[in-house]
Amino acid sequence: MTSRIPRDSRLRLVRPRPLAAAPAAIEQRRVRRPAPRPPEGTPAPAELAGMARSVLAAAARVARWADRALGPGGDSATADGKATLSDATARRAADALGLTVDQVCADWDTARLAGLIEVHGDSARPGWRLRAWDRDDSAVLRGWVALCDAWSLACPEPEDYEPAAVAEVVTAMPQVLSFLQLSAGPVPVPQLLDLLEQRVTELRTERCEVDYGPRPDTPAVAPEPRPAPAVDAPLRPLLDWALRALASVGALTYGDGQATLTPLGSWAVWIKLEQICVAAQSPAGNIEQGAEDMLRGCARLRPAAARAEYRAWLAARPVGSAVTELIAAARGEDALLRGLAFEALRVVGGPAEPEVRAALDEPTLRPYALLWLAEHDGVDPEDAHEVLTREEATWLWVDTAAAVADHGEAPLLLRHLETAVQPTVPALLDEVRAVGHPRTVQVLVALAAAHPDPAFAKAVRRAAFQVHTGG
Repeated sequence: MTSRIPRDSRLRLVRPRPLAAAPAAIEQRRVRRPAPRPPEGTPAPAELAGMARSVLAAAARVARWADRALGPGGDSATADGKATLSDATARRAADALGLTVDQVCADWDTARLAGLIEVHGDSARPGWRLRAWDRDDSAVLRGWVALCDAWSLACPEPEDYEPAAVAEVVTAMPQVLSFLQLSAGPVPVPQLLDLLEQRVTELRTERCEVDYGPRPDTPAVAPEPRPAPAVDAPLRPLLDWALRALASVGALTYGDGQATLTPLGSWAVWIKLEQICVAAQSPAGNIEQGAEDMLRGCARLRPAAARAEYRAWLAARPVGSAVTELIAAARGEDALLRGLAFEALRVVGGPAEPEVRAALDEPTLRPYALLWLAEHDGVDPEDAHEVLTREEATWLWVDTAAAVADHGEAPLLLRHLETAVQPTVPALLDEVRAVGHPRTVQVLVALAAAHPDPAFAKAVRRAAFQVHTGG
């Protein structure tokens, strides 16, 4: 007796859904808390945006010039593919804007850090924040916050200091800024220096930088003499550098032996602290977790709530190390974490581009990286899948199916079946077998178990057996 359902049933084609939708069936309800209010005396967002526009006015001017003069078909804006403005282009801008070449280069770097200019390889283009500059206060404030986050790149660091010492000061400065914010007024530099030294000492203690002597049962061996490391050098010059850099981006004022947060700087510190508090109140306490555990904790949240968790998690650690952690989590065996890691990288934005572009060389990450880069380049997320080859799209379909099979339910897996690019079941099975995904057998077995059509299930089980036996 044969089934009355055709074996070669057509698959209904729909646009691929983002992987973040996969865990929707196992969401947890969260208690909503009222929107927090900034400290008393904080200017209104429109006023803060006006301050940010003033700080970034010169950078926006250079970005607009680049938009006009270096449009499609124009000359290359950079010299070496590393976001460095070429000498010829800098001279052109200086002549057109009535500035010096050094001023143009400095404003170019500021515009790039604020997201007003995006550099891709050896070409530059205006960022979306420049397009929204005059009408969207939130875009302006986000651009300034991005610049403030990159304060350590705003001024050259002191010479003769080890990178480790500079990194310690950069890591410790959020505590210094928090103290300035709580003080709500001028703070003498010696007081800030004392706080910085305490925090650096804590960081070194956390790394167990303790000189343990020889154990009683171990013969004493005289250690080789080593020069004193530069990290033991006085921290005053590094604090001076940090305060000058933060002053240059408009986060504080620095002079006469004291520092004071500007309204913009105070607001930015409050935003960061609020993000940390939001994460600390999450069910899993994600802010204290590594990338993998954080992503697992976010898997049960709605997409908007998960993005808020990503932002808070990112706010609590340096962007570079956070991106490295997320990429490492994406390399694991759990396909759900792979998709969520790239969702978190979307929240990171431009600073993640170099590592995402490097991931193109890894077959496991390539489809995700291609989609990320396409969206970063301005492609509509609904159309981003068009950058994938048929093979890459099939590999991604299997990887997503593996995530659904591991963490979702049968109806969700059946709905995922509808997103396949292949028009027929035999075509889907042939291409899934050919793509060589390591989870192909498990995905096909789960799909066969979930599908209500016996004929379809039999065909899928046969395909799974052939993959398993190498047939």
